[in-house]
Amino acid sequence: MQDTPATRPQAAPWAWAAWSTRARLVAVVLLIDALAALVSCGVIVLNARTAVRVETRASLATVESLVADTIRLSESTPAETLLQTLDLRFKVLRHVRVAVLDNAGERVGRPASTHRTEREAPRWFADLIKPPIERHTLPITVNGQQLGTAQITTQPLDEIDEIWGYARALSLTTAAINVAMLLALYIALGRILAPLRRLGAGLTQLEHHDYTARLEPPGAQELAVIAERFNKVAAALGEVRGANGRLNRQLLTAQDDERRRTALELHDEFGPCLFALEANAASIARIASGPTDPSREKLAARAAEISAIVGQVQTVNRELLNRLRPHGLGQAPLATCLDLLLRGFAQRHPGLAFVGRFDGLARGYGDLVDLTVFRCVQESATNAVRHGAATRVEAEVVEAQGRLAVTIRDNGTGILGTDAPTEHGTGLGLSGMRERVEALGGTFALDNAGPGAIVRIMIPVPPDRGEENNAPSA
Repeated sequence: MQDTPATRPQAAPWAWAAWSTRARLVAVVLLIDALAALVSCGVIVLNARTAVRVETRASLATVESLVADTIRLSESTPAETLLQTLDLRFKVLRHVRVAVLDNAGERVGRPASTHRTEREAPRWFADLIKPPIERHTLPITVNGQQLGTAQITTQPLDEIDEIWGYARALSLTTAAINVAMLLALYIALGRILAPLRRLGAGLTQLEHHDYTARLEPPGAQELAVIAERFNKVAAALGEVRGANGRLNRQLLTAQDDERRRTALELHDEFGPCLFALEANAASIARIASGPTDPSREKLAARAAEISAIVGQVQTVNRELLNRLRPHGLGQAPLATCLDLLLRGFAQRHPGLAFVGRFDGLARGYGDLVDLTVFRCVQESATNAVRHGAATRVEAEVVEAQGRLAVTIRDNGTGILGTDAPTEHGTGLGLSGMRERVEALGGTFALDNAGPGAIVRIMIPVPPDRGEENNAPSA
């Protein structure tokens, strides 16, 4: 059975992935401190073990020499007095213990107390660094007569106590420094990572479509760059949202205008034509039902009227369909459709010159690109005639370097407004053309400095365009 989000085991709350960045950094520092402490302890133990061994051996050699010198200088001393003197002189020594024995093997004097109350190292520490105990036996001989023996035994606990004191002081000092360092690091990381938390809050605002989010530039240069980029992205998203809102309003307005215009044309054009057709049909019926033979002249006149009305309806129907969807676009080559568009302008405005250069174009570049190019040429020519008072309009569309370059120029007075109204009902306008072109990844520019106006449009050729066969200009 495949695991689902409900059945999949969740990570424990203490898992590394659930930790914050601050906790991770502090944990890494703690781990480094622990490893450093282990290494330091190992070094201390090794050095202490070597130092204790060297110190005890040096003390052992020194005491052996002192005992031998004392015996040699005390040859005239009685035996019992010599043994007691040796016991008293060497009773309290560091790192070694001296036991004076007579010939019977009995210890001379009382042994010194070995109980230690100050800075006594714990047993585990002593076992780590304590070297093997060494014991040397030195005969006590006076005038060739052996009076007893001196047993010299190493005692490393004194040195171990000193090393433990130093190690404990060093450990406490190091621990205090590390605690202070970790506290300072925790506070510093909080201040350093605070901009990242603000960045996360800002991204949450963007996620909830609140594009007014802005970040204050922090002190760190790298984070300041991130904050600056965030503010620019938020501003750009706000501008895009505003542009989308304006485009949606324009789209709704254009749709309403188109519906209103279509309704008016249906009412003003089709209504009277249909009424005239109905009247002519009624007239023909009356003529046919009369008592006399129908008059051929009257029937011919009514037929001519019906034919004229049908022709008018067909003309209005073609204009309406062409406005909703350019006739032949997608079926005929794009260059042919553009030529027919300019010919239509020339027929409606016989006193003006319309020139088109569309050689070298492919048959089509996809429905969206073809319709955008057609509408832009149509809108620019309409603006030049209706609002620029132009007498000559030139349109050129060239494909070069994977782009369609569309240029429409006129010799008029230019366009005063930024979004001239349209009278042919396309609902485009300059802002509409710009939105269409930019939606296809292209660029739109209007040079209105005069004389006349020049519209320059660049549209990338889509990779999945239609046939590549060039169509000659009609």
